Amino acid sequence: MALSPAARSLAARCEPRVNELARRMTRESFEELPGYAELPDDVKDLEIAATVRHGIRLFLRRVEDPDPVPPGSNNRVFRERAAQRAEEGMPLHLLLRTHAVGVYVLWRALRDVARPGEEAALVELVDALLESHPGVVGAVAETYLDERAALETEQRAQLRSLVRGLLDGMVPPGHVLLGELRLDGPALVLALGFEAPPAEGPVAVRRRLRRVQTVLDRTFGVDVHALLDADGGRVIVPGDLVAPDDLPHRLSRSSGLHVRVAAVPAEGPAHITDAARTATEILRITRVCGLPPGLHRLDDVLLEYHLSRRDESSHRIAALLDPVADRPELLETLRTHLAHQQDRRATASALGLHPNTVDNRLAKIDEQTGIDLSSPRGTALAIAALLLRDSEY
Repeated sequence: MALSPAARSLAARCEPRVNELARRMTRESFEELPGYAELPDDVKDLEIAATVRHGIRLFLRRVEDPDPVPPGSNNRVFRERAAQRAEEGMPLHLLLRTHAVGVYVLWRALRDVARPGEEAALVELVDALLESHPGVVGAVAETYLDERAALETEQRAQLRSLVRGLLDGMVPPGHVLLGELRLDGPALVLALGFEAPPAEGPVAVRRRLRRVQTVLDRTFGVDVHALLDADGGRVIVPGDLVAPDDLPHRLSRSSGLHVRVAAVPAEGPAHITDAARTATEILRITRVCGLPPGLHRLDDVLLEYHLSRRDESSHRIAALLDPVADRPELLETLRTHLAHQQDRRATASALGLHPNTVDNRLAKIDEQTGIDLSSPRGTALAIAALLLRDSEY
């Protein structure tokens, strides 16, 4: 929109005051904004002041030469500065307020140099000023948010890499980031298993995992570091904390699935890898032994854990169940029977069978494998065979 000669003449009288206006904004007007006073002096006096001078001169040039330019071409400097402020961590509200206050200060400067009879010219300039402001603010906000999203994505990737390396034994205990993440002291390592997760798209899975993460953070009152997927995952809880008994229930309510949790404390970062291996093994053992979802610690499966350790005899013990390997219903009955303390009625109820059917299946296992489930030795052999057999696959 072409401006009148009177409007251009009025704007030209502000040209000599550009540096003064920039100093006033950066050292007076912006100081009233919450958080601005804490910024370093060099940022105020150099970068922000330069941006202010660029903005004022850009407006004055537009007044002088209103020929249209390619959309957004005049916003390059604003975008660059917005990206810098995002990287430095300046709050977006503070950045946008500086632009809003800058427009107001410029309007006051135009008003102060206006002479009687130039009211119409002043209105033209204010109209042009307000017309250009949304484009600048939009470019600033868009660039800031894009930069913050990119930075946060990079930070999350670095955090996941560090946590994964710590769990897998690839991060030295003295790593510089461990202190920032509160992982330079004791921690609690969890292994999570979601029972029978449904086949879902990635969006639904991410939503479920966000809910699980929220429950973990709220339960322990700290930022919990989790590596989760649709089936479960591993978690590091900073500090000398204990998992509450109802943690699986809380996670089940948030995820809509039955959740199995294994918890192992680690004295320090050097012990996290071993604790993660132990927690993962506890989770596997509880599944193999048919234990219901819930919170499990090493003491809960101490015998089973010991029996599942591999040595030169392991393959022979695992082979004891080879005769019934093609009978999954017999293996499931055995697993359920052991999980229910060899109570035939409880086993029958869990499997939806008649107790006599359970007896018949157990008799077939005894007959085909030679394992006497009525004896302590036979029970121990059956548990060990199930555990060792599962670990082979």
